Amino acid sequence: MMVNTGMRPSEIANLGGDRIQLEGNIPHVQVRPVGRQLKNDVSERDVPLVGVSLEAMRGCPEGFPRYLDKAGLSATVNKYLRENGLSETPRHTLYGLRHSVEDRLLIAGVDERVRRDILGHSLNRQRYGDGGGLPMKLEALQRIAL
Repeated sequence: MMVNTGMRPSEIANLGGDRIQLEGNIPHVQVRPVGRQLKNDVSERDVPLVGVSLEAMRGCPEGFPRYLDKAGLSATVNKYLRENGLSETPRHTLYGLRHSVEDRLLIAGVDERVRRDILGHSLNRQRYGDGGGLPMKLEALQRIAL
């Protein structure tokens, strides 16, 4: 999920099936503060699904209930990666996938506003309009999709 969305592990773990939209023109997930607090106001957003991230959600259309509201997901995944030799270096972590999305979007020439809207980052200026909404985010993520 993270590799093409840049979503935080906690956002993915707390997705309910009601916020996973696989039908329609733009499959996407809705990051909402349902039963939990988000990191900040702009973390509430819709994120298009593309590539392997879309396939992951098609395989888990109800989300990941095993990890719902459980702390330590990153530590568990990082331990698994280390123990199974799946990290390129000791510095490679689960959260690094989020950072790689921003890097890949930047390299692809995606506007800062769109990058921040995808990742749920604050914008250091007034937000006007919806920034192009799902269609603009979809186009940006398709440029970097794995």
